[in-house]
Amino acid sequence: MRLAPLSLVISLSLFTWQAHGQDTNTVSSIQAEIDVKQSEFKELSSVLDKHLKQEKQLQEQLELLRSRSISLEKERNQALDAMNDLYRRLIEDPTLNISAAQARYQKAISDLQQNKDDIDLQLVAIASHRKDIEAIRVSKHTLVNTLESLKQQKNTARVERLRNEFTREGTVEVNHTVNCKRTETLAACEQRGQSQGLQKATKRFMDQIFANITEQRVVEPKRNMSGAQVQVLSSHVVSSSFSGQGNYNTNLSVTMRGEVNASRLCNLLNLDNSFCSDYGSAIPNVYQPVMNATYNEPVVRFKDNKNTPSSTSMVTNRDTVQVNTPKKERLFQLTLRSNVRDDEVYINGVSYGSTRLDVSLPAGNYDIEIRKSGYQTYTRRLNLKRSQTVRANLRKETISKSNVNQPRSTQPSNSNTSSLSARNLASTSGMVVIPAGEFEMGDLTGNGLANEQPVVKKILSASYAMSEKEVTVAQYNEFVAETSYQTEAESGQGCAYYLNGEPVWEASLNWKNPGYEQKDNFPVVCLTYSDAKAYADWLSEKTGNEYRLPTEVEWEYAARAGTRTDYPWGNDIGNNQANCGWCGSEWSNSSPAPVGSFSANRFGVYDTVGNVWEWTQKTAGRSDVAIRGGAWNFAPTLARASTRLILATDFRANYIGFRLVRER
Repeated sequence: MRLAPLSLVISLSLFTWQAHGQDTNTVSSIQAEIDVKQSEFKELSSVLDKHLKQEKQLQEQLELLRSRSISLEKERNQALDAMNDLYRRLIEDPTLNISAAQARYQKAISDLQQNKDDIDLQLVAIASHRKDIEAIRVSKHTLVNTLESLKQQKNTARVERLRNEFTREGTVEVNHTVNCKRTETLAACEQRGQSQGLQKATKRFMDQIFANITEQRVVEPKRNMSGAQVQVLSSHVVSSSFSGQGNYNTNLSVTMRGEVNASRLCNLLNLDNSFCSDYGSAIPNVYQPVMNATYNEPVVRFKDNKNTPSSTSMVTNRDTVQVNTPKKERLFQLTLRSNVRDDEVYINGVSYGSTRLDVSLPAGNYDIEIRKSGYQTYTRRLNLKRSQTVRANLRKETISKSNVNQPRSTQPSNSNTSSLSARNLASTSGMVVIPAGEFEMGDLTGNGLANEQPVVKKILSASYAMSEKEVTVAQYNEFVAETSYQTEAESGQGCAYYLNGEPVWEASLNWKNPGYEQKDNFPVVCLTYSDAKAYADWLSEKTGNEYRLPTEVEWEYAARAGTRTDYPWGNDIGNNQANCGWCGSEWSNSSPAPVGSFSANRFGVYDTVGNVWEWTQKTAGRSDVAIRGGAWNFAPTLARASTRLILATDFRANYIGFRLVRER
């Protein structure tokens, strides 16, 4: 018998609109704050541009005054010569009038002195103007970090809002009519009608959830990837009846709650998965409508019943519909990732293949090992109580520097300019060879700041050696112990630290006491450009080789290591791959990490992403300097390979350090 047309009346009331409204308000309030900060940043940029133009004008005026000094000096000398000539003639002719020559000389002296005074005043004005520029630049770089941090918060709030929108509760009333088949009993027809009504109710409930998602246009195209489910909290028959034509009509009231695979929320919103790292739990074993491939309708699956040949059954009476689910041992998903390829994963001594690996396991203790030849084995004892992700960082086994081969260039290089052997070039401990090559410098992905444009092709015609790690506290201490050097933080007003989005100066802070607990293998911080340069000069004299800070071109080329992405591993920061704010490491937003705590890039250089900002070489004719690489307390978006912040050379903070290059 053909099914009669279905009659479906839906009454849907969602219980969590208030919470949804709060989530939306949170996202909106963060966006409003972003708008305010962006406006402040734009205004600050405009003020800085104005100050830079004024400084240029002051410099031009200074050059004019200096040029005038040359002319005035020449006039004074000429006036002096003329007066001396008249004095000689006055000896022979006492009646000679020399007053005009005296007046000329007096005026030349006066004009020259006035010009010198004007130069002094101009220098004072320029110095004062530069202080204002330095203050504006510091405000800009802190405002940039505040902005990027707010964007992080907004994305986190977007994920939480979407999760709450998926997990709403609501009640659906379904009025459903079906024709009973001649071959089925009334009880079977009743069960089928209620089952189909329940299926339609869950589908409509899920449709309503997707229809009311705030970012529905973003999420809807990925609906089939959402892992969204429906949990039936309760269901009862409001009324039911049989008609004389063999129709069964039932009115169901179903209370449901949505469920979502929270680890997929980031993909739905086109966000980096790091924003969903807190949502590691699997969905509980609840009622789930399975979509019918032909009609795109949910099929409700129930517990097996021995009394029926069908694999579905429903326990019913006149008032309730009870959904029974199979009782199974609960499994949790264990996701294993590592920083290398072709490794091998062992769980309790059994090989499970290589990462990336996803495996479902019951709760309990597990011994995890991830092995790869040439790397130290990663081991961890894990008490699995919920679904979670383990990210292993395998470190290369320590080998002699003399056995390290020179890294291959990512671009063809001139053999005449790169003939110096890697062994000689990197003879100083802690240096690696950066091969000759070419690259595009600047914001390649469109995620950067204005000062990262335009993208420019750069060619490095010769290889060079660079510190594989940032200069450490122990290394700087050796320099200070030998020279009794006193840093500017120790002799001046101390060192800045980051508090509530602003650098705050603390007189007691310096490289020995940066405001957090540090060890000898931490990167040295609280140093000015001159403090870093003094170390390079000392090392040059001590070793007989010439060391200096890297240029911006050298730094970015080494940081990119042949890649075109924001980070060495891609355009997403990921989780626990570097030490920056909200990057998921144990040091994030707390302190720098010991140098080399994370994997090196393809050139063998560590910590070009985060840990501490690094000074670069000052460009000729400029009074300011760029720092590169991001830091432990700055947003991940500021740790990209092309990010550059401009600071005065005497600025120092507990998030700025340095590394060196060695001249050929």
